[in-house]
Amino acid sequence: MLSKAYLSSLCLLLAVPFSRTLPVESSLEARTTLPAGCYGKRTGIHFTTYSACQIPSDDPMAHCPQSAVLVDPSMTHISSDYPTYPTIQQAIDSIPNNNRRYTILVMAGTYHEQLNVTRAAPLSIIGQTYDPLDRSKNLVTVIGGTANYNSRYTDNAFTSTLTVAPNLNASLTGSGPTGFAVPEGTPFGNIDFRVYNIDFRNTEFDISNGPALAISVSRANAGLYYCGFYSYQDTVYIGKLGNAYFFQNEIAGQTDFLYGFGTAYISNSKLLMRSCGGGVTAWKGTNTTFENRYGVYIASSDLVAANSSIAATMKGKCALGRPWNNLHRSIFMDTYMDASIKPVGYITWSAIPIPPALLGEYGTYGPGWDPVGRNTTQLQAGVLTVMTTELTAAEVKKFRKPEDVFITEQGKKNIDWIDEQFYAW
Repeated sequence: MLSKAYLSSLCLLLAVPFSRTLPVESSLEARTTLPAGCYGKRTGIHFTTYSACQIPSDDPMAHCPQSAVLVDPSMTHISSDYPTYPTIQQAIDSIPNNNRRYTILVMAGTYHEQLNVTRAAPLSIIGQTYDPLDRSKNLVTVIGGTANYNSRYTDNAFTSTLTVAPNLNASLTGSGPTGFAVPEGTPFGNIDFRVYNIDFRNTEFDISNGPALAISVSRANAGLYYCGFYSYQDTVYIGKLGNAYFFQNEIAGQTDFLYGFGTAYISNSKLLMRSCGGGVTAWKGTNTTFENRYGVYIASSDLVAANSSIAATMKGKCALGRPWNNLHRSIFMDTYMDASIKPVGYITWSAIPIPPALLGEYGTYGPGWDPVGRNTTQLQAGVLTVMTTELTAAEVKKFRKPEDVFITEQGKKNIDWIDEQFYAW
C-alpha cells in the first residue's frame, strides 16, 4: 500500500493539465491518469487539482480550473477567458455570492494587503510556486496588518493580515475570558476555505508590542497548506466556532502566538519561537453555543527557537502555554521540543483554579521534554498545582485526530472541508 507522503508526490508528478474550455466538473474527471487516491472521497478537490496551475509560465492560467481568477499586480496577463485583478482583495471581492467553488491564482510577488474573506461558499487561494510540496520555496508573500499597541484599536480583529469570518461581529475577539458576545443569529461563514503556498506576515513591529494577528478565523472552516504565518504576539487567532487545519505550515511568534476560542489542529508543521513571552498557547476555551472539543492541538510537529543565534539565550525560558481561563485546552502530541522549553512546560496565569482546563502533552520528546520538571508544582490561584498533564494513550484518544476534535453540533465529525490528501490518519 502506498504511503500518504509517497502518494502525494506521485499525484503531483502525474498531475495532467486540463483545458479551461471544459466545465470544472469535467476538467476534474478528465484527469484519468492519476492513480486511485489522488482525489478524496469527500470532495474530489485536492492540491493536485491546482499543482499544474501553480507553476509559473508565460500563460499562467493555461492549466487552471475554468472558474479561476488571476491576481497579477502588473496587469500584464489580461484575457477574455478569465478575470484579472491587481490585488488579492479585489479578486476576493469579485467572486459571486453563489454556491460554486472558485479559485484565485496569485502570481509570484509580495502583496501589501489586509485580506478579508466573508464568502460562505468554497474558495481556494493558491500561490504560484515551482514546488507545492516545499513551503520554503513559496513565491507569494502577503504583508499587512498592524499591532494593537496601547489599545489603539477597539479590538484585536482589526490587526489581522488574513481574516476569514462572515462579518465583523463574528471576527471580534473582545476581552476577558469569554471575549466578545457574538450576537445571536450571526451566520456561519465559509464552509470550505483553503490556502496553498502563501506566506502571511504581520510586520508592524519586530518585537511583541501588542496583539498583531497574521490570521483570524471565526465561524468558518479553513484549511491552510504549506503556508507561513509570522508575527510576534497572537499570530494565530481562531475565534468562536472557527475551525482551522494547518498542514506543513511554519508559524512564528513570541507571546501567546496560538490563541482563541475555536478549534485548531496543527499537523506536521514547524512552530518558531522568536523569543520567550507568555506562552506558546493561550486558549480561552469556549464557543458559547454547544459543547465542543475546542482547543489547539499540535501533532507531529517541531517547536524550536526561530534561529540558532537566539537559541542559547532562550534555553529553558519558553512556556508551552498559560491558561486564560479554566476552560483552556491545548495538547502537544508526538512533537519535538528543543531546549528553549521550560522544564515545567506550562506556567500559571489566571487567578482561578485549573480544573477542568487541560494543558496536555503526549509523546513529546527532545531536549525540551523534562519528566521531572513537568511534575513540579506551581502556585496557581493559591493552590500548589502540577500545571502540565502527561496524557496516556487512552486519555489522548478522543483528541488524537482532526476528526476527533472537529465536530458538528450533533456530535458528528466535521472534516469534509479538509484536503484529504493532507489528512494523514
